[in-house]
Amino acid sequence: MEKAKKNHTTSLWKVILINFLIAAAVAFVLLAILLIGLRQYTQHGVEITVPEITELYLEEARIILESEGLHIEVIDSTYSTKVPQGTIVEQTPLAGSKVKHGRTIYVIQNAQMRRPVVLPELRDMSLRQAKATLSSLGLVIDSIAYEPSAYRDIVLDIRMGDSIINAGTRVSEGSPVLLIVGKGQGTEEVTIPTVVGKSLDDARSWLLSHTLTVGIVQYDIPPTEENKLHYIVYSQEPASGTVVVEGTSVNLKLSMDIEKTVTADNEQDEEEFF
Repeated sequence: MEKAKKNHTTSLWKVILINFLIAAAVAFVLLAILLIGLRQYTQHGVEITVPEITELYLEEARIILESEGLHIEVIDSTYSTKVPQGTIVEQTPLAGSKVKHGRTIYVIQNAQMRRPVVLPELRDMSLRQAKATLSSLGLVIDSIAYEPSAYRDIVLDIRMGDSIINAGTRVSEGSPVLLIVGKGQGTEEVTIPTVVGKSLDDARSWLLSHTLTVGIVQYDIPPTEENKLHYIVYSQEPASGTVVVEGTSVNLKLSMDIEKTVTADNEQDEEEFF
């Protein structure tokens, strides 16, 4: 009786052990399948070398990347004259980098068209600051011309071709500009020309052509953006005919009142007569 009971207990433990081993084997197999599946899904250990896609058009780059199991996303645009419009100028990660399957490659595309930018006030700004400002706007300094002035390395004028461009002018990104920069006063003597009756821009150009610069500018009535171009010079100091050294500044007074210009001309004629 006791022997039969003992045999029954032993058989029960064998059954439990066998079931446990079977359950453990099944769990092991399932875990192995899961790990293999995850490895395949995540491409564990598989790396892709990022191809070079700069200077390619967006659709060309997309085809190449997708053939490698990679994606592409444009995150910004810029304007460059170094590569054709519409092509890629930068990529992240860089070509040659190792990435996983499915990685997104971020690119900066060269704009199809030049965007317009507003030129800020650069006159009386230091050359270094002007360079940084123009660079941030995507404008290119084509050349720098130095003229005598009261101060060194101060921007006197901005030109595009043969035309003066003023603050507020809209120009295309990437456009080349010419900076007229002061080199300090010279040693040669020049005679100040008359600029009475001229607009501020014309007076500035005329004085620069005589190696002189504009100094303090005063308006009899504060101008607005709408009427600022209608003001003309009615007084200058030093007066025309004065002999000064190169780079001397000429202070100007402006008004929209033509009578002031006539009066100033008459007063100057009387002074020259006496």
